[in-house]
Amino acid sequence: MADNAILPSTATRGIQLQLIAPLRRPLPAAVVEPKGVVYTKRWVVELLLDLSGYCPDKNLVDALAVEPAAGDGAFLGPMIERLVESCRNLGRSLSECQNSLIAYELDEKSTARARTVAQNILMNHGVKRPLAKRLAEAWVLNRDYLLDADTRQADFIIGNPPYVRLEDIPEETASVYRSAYPTMRGRADLYVAFFEAALRQLKAGGVCAFICADRWMRNQYGAELRQLITSAYSVEVLLSMHHANAFDDEVDAYPAITVIRHTKQQSTVVASAGLEAEDIQPRQLATTLQTNSLDRLPQGVHRAVVKTWFKGADPWPCHSPEQLALLRRLEDQFPLLEMNAKVGIGVATGNDHVYITTDADLVEPSRLLKLALAKDLAGGTVRWSGHYLVNPWNHDGLVNLKTYPKLRAYYEQHAAALKRRHTAEKSAGKWYKTIDRVNHALTDTYKLYIPDIKNRLEPVLDRGETYPHHNLYFIESDEWDLEVLGGLLMSKVGQFFIESYGVRMRGGYLRFQAPYLRRIRVPAPKTLSKMQSHELRDAFRHRDRPRATQMALDLYGINVRMIEAALEH
Repeated sequence: MADNAILPSTATRGIQLQLIAPLRRPLPAAVVEPKGVVYTKRWVVELLLDLSGYCPDKNLVDALAVEPAAGDGAFLGPMIERLVESCRNLGRSLSECQNSLIAYELDEKSTARARTVAQNILMNHGVKRPLAKRLAEAWVLNRDYLLDADTRQADFIIGNPPYVRLEDIPEETASVYRSAYPTMRGRADLYVAFFEAALRQLKAGGVCAFICADRWMRNQYGAELRQLITSAYSVEVLLSMHHANAFDDEVDAYPAITVIRHTKQQSTVVASAGLEAEDIQPRQLATTLQTNSLDRLPQGVHRAVVKTWFKGADPWPCHSPEQLALLRRLEDQFPLLEMNAKVGIGVATGNDHVYITTDADLVEPSRLLKLALAKDLAGGTVRWSGHYLVNPWNHDGLVNLKTYPKLRAYYEQHAAALKRRHTAEKSAGKWYKTIDRVNHALTDTYKLYIPDIKNRLEPVLDRGETYPHHNLYFIESDEWDLEVLGGLLMSKVGQFFIESYGVRMRGGYLRFQAPYLRRIRVPAPKTLSKMQSHELRDAFRHRDRPRATQMALDLYGINVRMIEAALEH
């Protein structure tokens, strides 16, 4: 094997593992380890081909279809069969099809097997061996798709792109891919580059249809890819396959089929398929998903049509069709929470061990700020636990330590630890400052506190008595009665928004972060009647979630069945 051949670690987990290609310049030798592949089941391949429109009743001879990661030919075989049938339907000769297909494969042995698959299929359809061999060799290329994708524009790009973690790719190899594909940011997996390469290779009206892990739709590392897609492409179908039996082996990923066309965004079919989908004919399932039929859906299949898609790099919260359909409806009808309220986070210190104390005599009383922690919110009210922020800020900025001898002595006692912080290294003369500046006006302001990590949305009212720690988010507003707003947020509708936008952590806990809270939709405060406000306020005071939910459902025009389906209960 050549010295510059690069292979991923066998520890790599995912939908499909591919060799990392030798680059067009020498690379340091790497440890060579076996390749692993997880194959896509035939029914999923046929479904994906049907959803993409790569069907024999169309002219596939004069189109170019690309399979960017061929493996042993799981997609290539059915594509050849459809091409042969299209050729016959058109009365054309297969000798005209040399430029109709390209399948890329990096492993020489897999390339040989894929060529054998192609040749045998052709010969089984009556093609003479010389022509079958010539077409197989022309179609299956032993090359790196990511370094070759810009050679010809394509009508169809279909397959199961490699799912390889960046830490399993040598840094020099990864840097070449990163420089070629700007969407590969942060800890993006290699399949992000395959999406970008495919989308940029499409002709106008061309389609990319992949089955792939769906994490990029919501995670930060997928932001640049989402930005690219929403700038010039149309998401036609998004089919979640989390519970479907899509692969020959178990995979460590949640897969989805995405069908993306190079055209202006139209409406999107969002669907999910369960285990029962394997028993449905792929063509029937594709037709059911793509036609706006009111017929009863097959068992295990859910579907919704979303008329407007997301903009820019916003995450795609596609947990279920029912959830997304309701979310888009509410987004269209109601304004953002941040239109009438401010969402923020409490103070980050950089060293809580030094800056937080329960000793009321530690420093000058004016340098102690009553601090609310997440544990102070148990029971739905703020029960201050006696913690203070040792506060280096006044209304004008950072205090002069000479004015506060006890504060100065305390900070100097811990100077070594404080000066090691990144925020102190950036401004040596201000080594004793906290990461965040304290906004003293916030202490005296009525505000809702929301813990950073919890299993459900639990807003708690602070009546202008404490300042939030950085594990608390706060909402303040001059227009909302915060108890009324708190009633809305503690309802199942408020929970629905966080379930839609947020990401659950291990253990089932949700992250309640400012970007998610700001995107919550609420009615304009002045549109609520006195009765509605009273009901929400009273429900909030008594922590009566069912009562708050009933009023919220009325305000948003949602019935119980709809919200339960959206929350997948």
